[in-house]
Amino acid sequence: MSIIFIPDENFFDENYIGENSIGENSTLPYVVDPNTLPCDPKSLEPTVALVLCLILVANFLLAVPGNVLVGWVIVSSRHVLTSSDVYLFHLTIADGLLALTLPFFAVGLIREWLFGDFMCKFLSLVMEANFYTSIIFLACISVDRYLVIVCANEVDRSDRRRSSRFLCAAVWALGWTLALSALFNHVQKFGESERLICTESFDLGRATSWRLATRGFRHIFGFLVPLVIMIVCYGITVVRLMNTRGFQKHKAMRVIIAVVIAFLLFWTPYQITMMVNTLIGAKLIQFDCSRRTSVRLALNVTNALALLHSCINPLLYAFVGEKFRKKMMLLLHRRLRQERRSGSTFSRSTSQTSEGAGTFL
Repeated sequence: MSIIFIPDENFFDENYIGENSIGENSTLPYVVDPNTLPCDPKSLEPTVALVLCLILVANFLLAVPGNVLVGWVIVSSRHVLTSSDVYLFHLTIADGLLALTLPFFAVGLIREWLFGDFMCKFLSLVMEANFYTSIIFLACISVDRYLVIVCANEVDRSDRRRSSRFLCAAVWALGWTLALSALFNHVQKFGESERLICTESFDLGRATSWRLATRGFRHIFGFLVPLVIMIVCYGITVVRLMNTRGFQKHKAMRVIIAVVIAFLLFWTPYQITMMVNTLIGAKLIQFDCSRRTSVRLALNVTNALALLHSCINPLLYAFVGEKFRKKMMLLLHRRLRQERRSGSTFSRSTSQTSEGAGTFL
């Protein structure tokens, strides 16, 4: 996931020799097997590239202000933040940072890569790291909700709140560590037009092994392991909620469940497509140029849709999270009152009627 919308022309074709290749001194006739020929690299159709570019730009315009708004609402709260609030705040940071990289790749879609080799590595690293941290923070939220609802009497709230700070630091460290493979990205000339692209280029050891390893990490740590954690935690939590009468708990779970469902809807198609591409490269699926071309196009389209996830969470909070929506309206109302009073302080008694303790979830 480190680089998006880049044709995968050399993915697993290194040192490739046709099945009917023969030695120079052989007198046997040479017959080319079309199934063993590498696919010719092809750029995206201009219309497809333009549509994907517009999706990226729209994502950027929605995700950056949306996540800034969510972060502002969380840090402006006067009650003590819960563990889930802390994870949500860091999730907005990860989504916002990922969105900041999108305009650069949007330009690369309709033109070529104009920002040099350093920016190719740096932006790829930022995108990859925040991809990992986003889903890991979602998994952390699911575990925290499980502890709050299922193990409410066994885990001390203050202990969870203290440990959440250390866990956030660990998640960021893990995400950036897993993203180090993005440092293999380089600016290269592509196709007959020799346009510059920012793409993976493994020049250390065997390229096929490196690509399989990085793909494996993305599948396992960037999707499967967090997905299993979320399914187990939320599965047990839903069963517990079904046996309780507290409607407030059900309302509190609506945002979390919506966030997880949104993640699955936006990221699962891309992950499945990338797994198919990996299986083709590992020759576990029969090699076929038309199939490879179709998978490349599917990777570009599903990746563009998956990146929309970075702007979806703020919309979910605004339309699903009742407590978050009330808090946001209160802060906006307070800001307008402050501006009208030319910097005079807003009465504290006004805020006490609407602010309550507890998570925004």
